Amino acid sequence: MPDDCNNESVDHERLLSEVSTLETQFDVLRFLKKATELFGARAFIVLRVPSATTYAIQAASVITSWPSELLAKYDAENMLRTSAAMQHIRTSSLPINVDISKMYADRVDDKGDRVIELFEHYNMQRGSLFPVCDSSGDRGAIGFSGDRGSYSSYEMLQLHMICTHVFERLYQVSKRDQKAGEDLTQREIDCLNWTAAGKTSIEISNILSLSEHTVNHYLNRATKKLDTVNRTQAVAKALRMGIIS
Repeated sequence: MPDDCNNESVDHERLLSEVSTLETQFDVLRFLKKATELFGARAFIVLRVPSATTYAIQAASVITSWPSELLAKYDAENMLRTSAAMQHIRTSSLPINVDISKMYADRVDDKGDRVIELFEHYNMQRGSLFPVCDSSGDRGAIGFSGDRGSYSSYEMLQLHMICTHVFERLYQVSKRDQKAGEDLTQREIDCLNWTAAGKTSIEISNILSLSEHTVNHYLNRATKKLDTVNRTQAVAKALRMGIIS
C-alpha cells in the first residue's frame, strides 16, 4: 500500500459503536484483529506503560497478536530496555508513525541492527503507535505493525480515536472481572486452585472432604461468576487475574 494513503473504506463510526458492545477481553482481541486487518497491518499490541524495572514486553502487554516467537526473541535480547518506542510512550501522549529502520538508524551499538532484523523477519518493520489513558489514570499504548506504507493523517485520527475507546473498554472489562473475582467464595477458589494443579473432581472431593457433586457445583458457579464457558477457561482467567497461583 502506498505511503500516506487515506483509508476511506473503513466505517469509523461503526467501529466505534462496536467497541461499546465488547464484553470480554476475548471480544476486544477479536475486534483489534479485525481493525488490524482493515488498516492493512499484520499485528497489534496493547501495553501498559511498564515501570522502570520492567524489562520484558510480555510483562507489559495486555493483549497482543504478535507472533509468540517474536515476543520470546524480543525479551531474550532485552530489547524493551532500550526501546525507542517505549521511550516515546513514557514521555509523550502524541501518536506517531513508526519505521523501525529509521527509528534505530543512529544507534552506535548493535542493538538497533538486531531490532531491525527481527521486525523485518516478521514483516512488521512499520506501523503506528498510540499512547492512551483510561479513566483510572493508567497510561498505556496500542500499536499496529506491518509492512505497509505510512498511515495518513486521516487514518491516524481514526486509529487514535479507536485506540482511546478500546483502552477505556479494556479498563471497564477489567473492573467487572475484578468484581467477579471478589464474589468468589473461598471454597470456589480452593476448587479452582486444585483444578489448576491437575486434580479431578473426585480427587478434589477427597482432598477437601466434599462430595464430587459439591465440587462440581463450586466449579460451575466459579465458571459462571468469571464469565467463562468451562472450568479450563475459568482456571486460566483466575490465574491471569491473580485469584489463584
